[in-house]
Amino acid sequence: MTRRSSLVAASALAATLLAACGAMGPSTPQGGMSFFVTSANPGKGADFGGLAGADRYCQSLAASAGAGSRTWRAYLSASAMPGSPSVDARDRIGAGPWRNVKGDVIATSVANLHSDTNNLTKQTALTEKGTGISGRGDPVNLHDMLTGSSPDGRAVNDGKDNTCGNWTKSGDGSALVGHHDRMGLRDDAPSKSWNSSHPTQGCSLDALKKTGGGGLLYCFAQN
Repeated sequence: MTRRSSLVAASALAATLLAACGAMGPSTPQGGMSFFVTSANPGKGADFGGLAGADRYCQSLAASAGAGSRTWRAYLSASAMPGSPSVDARDRIGAGPWRNVKGDVIATSVANLHSDTNNLTKQTALTEKGTGISGRGDPVNLHDMLTGSSPDGRAVNDGKDNTCGNWTKSGDGSALVGHHDRMGLRDDAPSKSWNSSHPTQGCSLDALKKTGGGGLLYCFAQN
């Protein structure tokens, strides 16, 4: 084989390998991902520095996965406070559709997300790294996802602390959580809700672990 023909063959092989890699999909979402579960808590339990701090955390994790060009929002509601109205999680996350890092559609719209027909399950609720989160029945249960929300994605203003002080507490307090694996101790709908299953026993990481959580969030691309 001549030198020229060897170079041509090598170029053809390289092109074939590149095409194969493209068919398998990129290792990072390159803007395709629009939903993920946070892979870890930043260290202060339910205290994210408010909604703005939680949004920044989602944004930073998205950026680390190659999807930082989008505007990311944490799926969190905030209760009404003196001088400030309540904030509904459903109004913060854009219009959809949303896809995980593998391209699986989680929901096509806000209405679909808050219906029984959404595709948010333990298998599709992947982190920004493309990994799954353990749930009920696993050696470590981390299925509690902080939301502070009702089943329809709104703030619950019943006089109780449902948001760990609007996401500023890491000690006493409580927050509503959902179950990413859609499993609960009971067989009723609230127990299996992805966004509104039960309150936590506190706001610290240790307290969140008591009911099966690790201070994790749902993050959605707003645009």
